[in-house]
Amino acid sequence: MVIRNKLMEVFPKLQEGGGFEFLKIAGSTRSRNLALLQCPSTGYTLAYLKDPASMIGQATIFIRPLQQDLPFDCESSSSASGPVIPCITCQKEVPFSEMKLHRLSCNGTPMQESEKEQEGGQSDTESAEVPAVMVNEELDSKEADSEWKLIEEPSQAAKVFKENLLKEHASGTPLRMKMDVRDSEEDRERELLLFYKQQQEWACPLHCTLVGDAAVGEGVMRYFLTTVISKLQFGFSLDLGGMGRTLLFEGEPDHLVPAASEALIESNLFRVAGRMLAHSFLHDGPHVTGLSPAVIHVLFNGDPEMATVVTEDCPDLHIRSIIKLLEQEELTPEQKDTVSDLSMSWDLPAVTKTNRRWLHNKLLLHAVIGRTMRQIKQLRKGLKDVMVWPLLTSRPDVVPLIFPKMAEMQFTPQMLLQKITWPVEDSDDEDFDLESTCRVTGFLRFVH
Repeated sequence: MVIRNKLMEVFPKLQEGGGFEFLKIAGSTRSRNLALLQCPSTGYTLAYLKDPASMIGQATIFIRPLQQDLPFDCESSSSASGPVIPCITCQKEVPFSEMKLHRLSCNGTPMQESEKEQEGGQSDTESAEVPAVMVNEELDSKEADSEWKLIEEPSQAAKVFKENLLKEHASGTPLRMKMDVRDSEEDRERELLLFYKQQQEWACPLHCTLVGDAAVGEGVMRYFLTTVISKLQFGFSLDLGGMGRTLLFEGEPDHLVPAASEALIESNLFRVAGRMLAHSFLHDGPHVTGLSPAVIHVLFNGDPEMATVVTEDCPDLHIRSIIKLLEQEELTPEQKDTVSDLSMSWDLPAVTKTNRRWLHNKLLLHAVIGRTMRQIKQLRKGLKDVMVWPLLTSRPDVVPLIFPKMAEMQFTPQMLLQKITWPVEDSDDEDFDLESTCRVTGFLRFVH
């Protein structure tokens, strides 16, 4: 009765529905839907909703009218609420609840000037016209800035947005990226990371210099951006996490997730990665491909509970094998202990006959999203630093352009050359002699 009275107080229109029922999300991560919460003979009560047997826990409860749908039209309040306050533009006294609506229709003419005109007074013509011109210029500027929102084609909308952003910061202090090709690969990687760890206006002009190489022009910028994305895609040679080669993203193609490394998180490297991703996108460079759709969903403020997580998204094969045990018909005592050890280490209950499907979904969600939430937040900050966040949140159809599938990966000559192991005198390769190997690799260099 307490629940019903509170609902009718907060949602009066629900009285027209002829009763109501509660629902919650159920099903696997592949096919989620709303399942009805059976109403006991005593009705929905707080005790029933809190009962562990109802399997609600922290889940969101949805309310549905029982006998008929309710209209979506908004009910306007019959009487204005709040104190009466003066409008700062026209000085008219307006109720607090109607002030926003009044501001939309306010003509901007102060009441004192209107009264003077009615009394025969004449206001200064120039002072009356200048603000109007300024307002028109501001409106034109806003329309130009938001033009990309009206363009139907995502790639064209992204192009216009990036052009406007770069034009707006064209007079800013240039970003100077420098790398010595004679340095070791690890030293070049340190230069890149140091550059992207700095706080800068990332939309300012980018000037790239290759020390020890005669190359100039846009090709140098392409080389830098390709190198940056290649490091994100395939890993850094630097040992940043105590595991040898450093991978910021791990897992299967099209199921990549941020690496669960505490050292990388504490070094704020995923914010650096976000800046690299957005900076390459801003300058029409290559992209990191194959990120998990569940990670992309949460990255752009999607509800983690609504993310579609699949088994392939779990990069840890040992954890994946434990979670897959819950898909079997029966579990042996040893398997139950293994699953329970994992679930309890993540503050989840031990496995039982009634919670296997629920526990499967919770374990998978935590393995993919729960363990990477801090990394995702850092990535989001990095995207915001480069100021492409408004485009990506206002135009969701642009997101696949910056995070494409693996099949859409753009392989560049620079990426190919970085994967070639060039021959040396003491090579152990017995299939070809040194002369033949040099001839083949020389051809590859010629193609580049």
